[in-house]
Amino acid sequence: MTTMTTIQLPSKEERHKLFGSVEPGRKTKPTKKEDMPDLQNTKRDFLFHIEAVGISNVKMPVIVESTISPMTQTTIATFALTSSVSRDAKGTNMSRFTELLEQYRVNGGFDLSFSTLSRFIVELADRLGVEDAKVDISFPWFYEQAAPASGLSGLNHAEARMTIDYNKQTGIKKSVGLTAVVKTLCPCSKEISEYSAHNQRGNVIVDTRLADDVTDAVDWKSALLEAIESNGSAKIHPILKRPDEKMVTEQAYENPRFVEDMVRLVAADLYEYEFVEAFTVSCRNEESIHLHDAIARITFDKTAQ
Repeated sequence: MTTMTTIQLPSKEERHKLFGSVEPGRKTKPTKKEDMPDLQNTKRDFLFHIEAVGISNVKMPVIVESTISPMTQTTIATFALTSSVSRDAKGTNMSRFTELLEQYRVNGGFDLSFSTLSRFIVELADRLGVEDAKVDISFPWFYEQAAPASGLSGLNHAEARMTIDYNKQTGIKKSVGLTAVVKTLCPCSKEISEYSAHNQRGNVIVDTRLADDVTDAVDWKSALLEAIESNGSAKIHPILKRPDEKMVTEQAYENPRFVEDMVRLVAADLYEYEFVEAFTVSCRNEESIHLHDAIARITFDKTAQ
């Protein structure tokens, strides 16, 4: 039989006092909002215009639509919300950023469509009383990936990004991006070896500026994913049986890719997408026989003269 040790504890109030809690002090400042000074709305010459001020690392459940199953999903997005502050203004109203986010969340959920985000960013600028506002969003996007032989499906995921930049004079600009992983097999290793070739995971990062007339009819997530995965040596799969492993291994051997090859091939697909105006594509291969990683990057603007 276990013997229990008994401790005579003081009350919770006494325990708090033991660890430093004190009685509330005398309150002399106003408690009503209308009586409180508003330092952020002070008007003076504060030396410099501020390009962006606001909040970041705000996490919120969001709704994402896609043409790839699952076509409607809830995920967790990380928000950064900013606006400019003129030289004669002390600061911005931070609470209005999160207040508007919450209003959109409780009103049926925050869906990450261009139409919702465009409406949100214009309303945010109006509430702040400024000429511009910007929202940056990142979130894990899940999609089903089927094995090539067995057909067994599992959830894969990519890191998606959206930026909606609003200015009363120039309107709304939209940028999106995706980070996904593929299998790459070294062409040099295949060429010089009697048999086999080393391979690695290729981390591909795509960021794009979209045309002004792009609507929610364009599933940019699946389009960017296709540009990444279709140009690798092979896809990465959540579920593989032995016949699948054979097919993936042989496919990679048939489609060797240098890191330079990856960025050029993905860039070619992005160039052909009419909804993309400009892009940056980079790849980082986690080398399997080298201590270092291999990297490459291409930036291209289709609107540049």
